[in-house]
Amino acid sequence: MSDLKATVDERPDGFHVEGYEKIEYDFKFIDNVFDTGKSDLADCYTKWGRCLAVMDTNIFNVYGDQMQEYFDHYNIDLEVHRTMIGEKAKSIDTFLSIVDSMTKFGIYRKEPVLVVGGGLVTDVAGFACAAYRRNTNYIRIPTTVIGLIDASVSIKVAVNYGNYKNRLGAYHAPMKTFLDFTFLRSLPEAQIRNGFAELIKISSCAHLPTFDLLDKYCEQLISTGFGRSDGASAEVKKAADTINKAGIYEMLKLETPNLHEIGLDRVIAYGHTWSPLHELVPEVPLRHGHAISIDMAYSATLANIRGLLSDEEHKRIHNLFSKAGLSMDHHDFNEDILDKATTAILKTRDGKLRAAVPSPLGSCVFLNDVSMDEMYAALRKHKEIMKNYPRNGEGLEAFVDSSDTGYTMNGIAAEFTKNKTNGGSKTKVINDDVTNGTQVNGANGVNGSHATNGTNGTNGTKTNGVAAANKHATAPEGVDGMQNGNANTAVTNGTH
Repeated sequence: MSDLKATVDERPDGFHVEGYEKIEYDFKFIDNVFDTGKSDLADCYTKWGRCLAVMDTNIFNVYGDQMQEYFDHYNIDLEVHRTMIGEKAKSIDTFLSIVDSMTKFGIYRKEPVLVVGGGLVTDVAGFACAAYRRNTNYIRIPTTVIGLIDASVSIKVAVNYGNYKNRLGAYHAPMKTFLDFTFLRSLPEAQIRNGFAELIKISSCAHLPTFDLLDKYCEQLISTGFGRSDGASAEVKKAADTINKAGIYEMLKLETPNLHEIGLDRVIAYGHTWSPLHELVPEVPLRHGHAISIDMAYSATLANIRGLLSDEEHKRIHNLFSKAGLSMDHHDFNEDILDKATTAILKTRDGKLRAAVPSPLGSCVFLNDVSMDEMYAALRKHKEIMKNYPRNGEGLEAFVDSSDTGYTMNGIAAEFTKNKTNGGSKTKVINDDVTNGTQVNGANGVNGSHATNGTNGTNGTKTNGVAAANKHATAPEGVDGMQNGNANTAVTNGTH
């Protein structure tokens, strides 16, 4: 939603244009958003009588039928683009697949796409909405800790490009975000831990009371899905709700004055100086929370060496990462990575390092004058410190696996091994890029070729530059991107 106010001034040699665009969007805390007794979501689609949802496959498998019943209850037609997006599938190919679905659905300019999933899904689908007709509305329902705490707050949407995170993207605010923490009940513990890192980030640099709560309830928060699992105590749930609300509020207060990142000194960039490159360096990528935790732990050591963080606070931060099972080091986090990542981030931050570090705990300063020799020395000291921690500071379940989206197991999409397919659901899947052809070897078909909607040629490749689009499967996918059931293949417009 926008309210553009602008002036055009005539000058002797031309014109000067100055415009101010109002940006407004809402967050609503609501448990069980697909409860038919709660019309909040349906009210957003009653005008249209239909809804296109871009939905993470894992969430579709668990909540798809309930979501269908919800929209049926309100007489709203639902069509789903089902997707799997891991870091390697956070790509232009996946972006184009979502765009294909928007075209097939015939989305209107102001009609909102519904995006349901973790931060990776909301990033890519949000970017598709930003690009489609330059501005298509969308509504977010994040389903992971990172999605709820971090990705839901920002208006940034993006895909990865090359070996760099979020290299291509836009600033595009959703109309509304529904914050439903009951989704954490079905989230694997590894993913809870992954999102925990974002709360350490914001609290250690901006809100000490939240850090204190994270420190006190760390293991209980992770094991109970932030108090949402059966058997969680009322005390832990209350602490979790306090942490979540405060974390989101602090993030919003920091982000709102700088939604388009005109100012590059950003408190919430703690942990995001060297991690954007390092996260994707291992053959199997690090989970985002572990990558930023390594960056944060190392940055804390750098701050401690400089006298900006006391020994007690430095150790307290490291101890919390360790209790949470988050990574503080990795064998690939070395001088070469520091050098390359520094070169990359200097370009992103307009020639300055702008490394956010806690000083003291609960507040933040930025470092710009750190030499490579100082970085190397801090890295050597950091690795010595890590010898005192379990696994030399490496975290638990630090790498993406079959519980993440966008990856396959032994050449077969992991979700299909559970016999959870659209064949057993009454939901209409308009497009399905969870096929083997779409996401082998990190989501871009074989050897990085473009496989859109699971059917671009054989083994996920384009044949003679022709992309087969919008293949609607009525049975599970087989091997090498071929259909096992009846399907209709439509070749649209030659190439992408």
